[in-house]
Amino acid sequence: MKDHSVAVHSDPDILGGTPVFIGTRVPVKALLDYFAGGHTLDDFLDDFPTVTRAQAVAVLEQEGQLPAGVHARSAR
Repeated sequence: MKDHSVAVHSDPDILGGTPVFIGTRVPVKALLDYFAGGHTLDDFLDDFPTVTRAQAVAVLEQEGQLPAGVHARSAR
């Protein structure tokens, strides 16, 4: 996994050190799994409201999985 230091951190006391979005207990893998399953960013954000759009977009950009037309800033 690439460096997501702006949006993600790993702490042995949180989910055994699994990389999670900062300020949450939501694993980054959950977002990647949503995309692999054909879901949208909005689906993910609806199901994980503690993750910000900016955090999710930062991870997707670094993973090279950001769909066209998706931006960190939006009406959501």
